[in-house]
Amino acid sequence: MAQMATRASSGETVASTAKTGSAATLASLTIPGRPEYVGAARSFVAGALGGGSGADVAVLLVSETVTNAVVHSDSRHPGGTVTITVVGMDGGVRIDVADNGSALTIPVVKGDGCVTGGHGLFLVQSLADQWGYVRDDTGTTVWFWIPERPQLPAAGAA
Repeated sequence: MAQMATRASSGETVASTAKTGSAATLASLTIPGRPEYVGAARSFVAGALGGGSGADVAVLLVSETVTNAVVHSDSRHPGGTVTITVVGMDGGVRIDVADNGSALTIPVVKGDGCVTGGHGLFLVQSLADQWGYVRDDTGTTVWFWIPERPQLPAAGAA
């Protein structure tokens, strides 16, 4: 049976997953579960979003969630993988980071700003409008949803 947790940016548990409506997979990439591939995940998401609104936040959050996957999950073992999926949805984008799971850990937000390290999911909780995770027999998927943000006019534009 799958375990699922969903959180709004306020940290409150909410009943549904990220926005529903029309959705289309924009891109998907599977990388080895090794730290040296985190940069490839960032580049992949930046390319998939094409510098659109929210792209910088999405790249940062992918960096954090993929790093968590290669450090804390069974994906770090030989043959392990991490899959990043970018899904365009009404009003925004959802990104899934799926790893091989772990019998020992689940995704946890560490709110103590004085502790060294362990702030990746705190950033996800703070910057994504919604986020959550699903654990099942195949692994753990952490997802987050970022809304489209209005494009600001270029400096000096009339």
